[in-house]
Amino acid sequence: MSDRSDAPAGNRGAAAKRWPKLLAAYREPREWRSTFEILVTALPFLAFWVTMWLLVEYGYWWAALLLAVPAAGFLVRLFMIQHDCGHDAFFRRRNVNDWVGRIIGVLTFTPYDYWRRTHQLHHATSGNLQLRGIGDITTLTVAEYSAMSRLQRLGYRLYRHPIVMFGIGPAYLFLLQFRLPVGLMREGWRPWLSAMSTNLAIALAALVLIMTIGIGPFLMVQLPIVIIGASMGVWLFYVQHQFETTTWSRPPDWSHAEAALHGSSYYDLPPVLRWMTANIGVHHVHHLCSRIPYYRLPEVLHRHPELKTIGRITVLDSLRLVRLVLWDEANGRLVPFKGWKEIAPA
Repeated sequence: MSDRSDAPAGNRGAAAKRWPKLLAAYREPREWRSTFEILVTALPFLAFWVTMWLLVEYGYWWAALLLAVPAAGFLVRLFMIQHDCGHDAFFRRRNVNDWVGRIIGVLTFTPYDYWRRTHQLHHATSGNLQLRGIGDITTLTVAEYSAMSRLQRLGYRLYRHPIVMFGIGPAYLFLLQFRLPVGLMREGWRPWLSAMSTNLAIALAALVLIMTIGIGPFLMVQLPIVIIGASMGVWLFYVQHQFETTTWSRPPDWSHAEAALHGSSYYDLPPVLRWMTANIGVHHVHHLCSRIPYYRLPEVLHRHPELKTIGRITVLDSLRLVRLVLWDEANGRLVPFKGWKEIAPA
């Protein structure tokens, strides 16, 4: 894992502020490429889904479960297209982005307009200790954890346990929590319309498939894909911000540009995984300029190779990040539960 620069925070912040203007040159989508990306993602996903159903029909359910992994990978890739649509990055016209995102949202079990709003809040507040709680992984400071009761600490430890964080939690998020506009329930009718219309579309699609192939085969195909895909997606989101040299601060020290550049990782994945995850690992660049289509992010790294050394995390590095659960304000780093009592409060 690459270390953060030793430059003073003020200098790092000033250096970070130059990047959004430089990266604006890559914002223009290539619509033929966007259409191609949809086809090479949606068609294989459909092919895997049908193949899994046929395997279940002929009694090879174990082979269907094996195929659920690559099928979930393509579902994650569809989510990344939906994600770019939410940033108005995939097509030039806003309404085209929105309707493509809404349709994909039925497949990903994610109400597009509601999710887009929470994700906008995530981008606007990432790395700001005073504005946590919407669209992010709950992360406590050492001082906050110290002030908790034993029961509250147990609850936080359970929440941060890998089985909950990457197993139970993602399934609950995509199958249950997204059925309501949690976090925006008092923001008027728009979040409710997004959630309820997506729920209705999911229900209608499920009803048609159940009437066609039966409820058993439908559940044996759909549930593994969604659950595995949800875990993959949460893992990617976790690694993008929960790494040792990330940055969190409070106003007036917090700045959007510095939080984007140094608070988001560059997850340096092997080529196949990079393609399957639609370059979302180039997350620091994405946070600096969210309007860049994902297929242009490698172009940014090629022309600005200095970005490859900032917040770089390998696959091996990422496996060690799960133990980092508390923010040490005094030293500006994420730390594990072990030894937290010895850390002086900020």
